Amino acid sequence: MLLRYRGSEGMVAWAFHRISGIGIVAFVVLHVFDIFLAGANPNAYDDLLKFYASTPGRMMEVLIGAALFYHALNGIRIMLMGFWPRLTLYHKQIWYANWVIFLGVGLPGAFIIMRPALGL
Repeated sequence: MLLRYRGSEGMVAWAFHRISGIGIVAFVVLHVFDIFLAGANPNAYDDLLKFYASTPGRMMEVLIGAALFYHALNGIRIMLMGFWPRLTLYHKQIWYANWVIFLGVGLPGAFIIMRPALGL
């Protein structure tokens, strides 16, 4: 099978780190643009704020929050292994610990962000 995936946790962590980094860059570009709108066209800025408060806007906020949080956790994992190379023996366990922290903190955070859209 030529298209069969042969990587492991390290490769998935690398791919997610790169993808989340691209999402963060996209967020920064969007944020600079919406700050520009505040001064250039206040009405368009108000419309954008209404979109951010909508369900799709809140879902995008959850996604960017997830990207930021994953990127930060994985960056800490990478730094720890850089400072203490013996930790590379446990990179899989540390990566799974990242996921436990990510889900344990991220899911309640996502619920808080989505609560108004859910009518709660």
